[in-house]
Amino acid sequence: MPRASQRPRLVDVAEHAAVSLATASRALAGREGVSAEVADRIRQIASDLGYVANPYARTLASGATSTVGLIVHQVDDPYFSEIAAGVIQLAADQGLLVQICQSGRDPGYELQQLRHLIAQRVGIVLISGSGFDDPRMESAARAELAAFQDHGGRAAAIGRHTLGIDAVLPDNEAGGHALAHHLMDLGHRRIAVAAGSVGLTTVADRLAGVSSALRQRGRSPADLAVVHTDFTRDGGQAAAEQILNEHPETTAIIALNDVMAMGVLSTLRSRRVPVPARMSVVGFDDVSVAADLAPSLTTIRLPMTEMGRTALTLALK
Repeated sequence: MPRASQRPRLVDVAEHAAVSLATASRALAGREGVSAEVADRIRQIASDLGYVANPYARTLASGATSTVGLIVHQVDDPYFSEIAAGVIQLAADQGLLVQICQSGRDPGYELQQLRHLIAQRVGIVLISGSGFDDPRMESAARAELAAFQDHGGRAAAIGRHTLGIDAVLPDNEAGGHALAHHLMDLGHRRIAVAAGSVGLTTVADRLAGVSSALRQRGRSPADLAVVHTDFTRDGGQAAAEQILNEHPETTAIIALNDVMAMGVLSTLRSRRVPVPARMSVVGFDDVSVAADLAPSLTTIRLPMTEMGRTALTLALK
């Protein structure tokens, strides 16, 4: 053990972990090339030794860069590209650069991207996209962000409940509630949901809104045909196929985001199901490309660009 008067060094961590300096450095910086088990062991040893020359301390020592790190679920999803546009607009006004990473809705990879951004000495971290309904899946990211902020970093989120940082939270439950009421007002009684991945809080919240609307109208949510697939255009196509095959009596489909709605419409076209004469389709988000769909898509409007600007504003404050 290093002497009590001595600040632990990276070499001390490496020696106690029986690894090379390079391996210890990569593990503590969250870089690739070290197995998860070894990296966890090295980080635990560093913590036990009181080692502080980690990415956060390096940020303080050398000064955080004028870079904003933005993590989104999927860069080619218009929802996230419009949020990114808002972040980039405000960042440009503030003389900041934006580095964008994609998590693929994988909490492990999201954590890796977060650690990578911090190791790159970004001054601000923004995380956009649904969280996970199991808090354990975000506990490591929450701890990383807490340490980042404790050492002077700034952070904010969009659509996340449990990261322990300032967040912009769209009212997903109210949106789902409004969509279900809209379809029932049109006379639909056989409604299906293209719901996106199980375990995402956004999916759970929007579904909760749909269910509450059904209960208000004296109907049971158990009568709702809910199909979980990927929260993507391909997922929407797959969900529509399953709905048509397993629930042929369906007259309306709620897609829980617009890219899924686009996939639903694609499948309905290929199956020659007329919209809206035979099947009504509604979406959620109101991404800009939705205005060009034919037939037009009824959708819940979220101000994505403004959400991006607001998240960066929260971090800057």
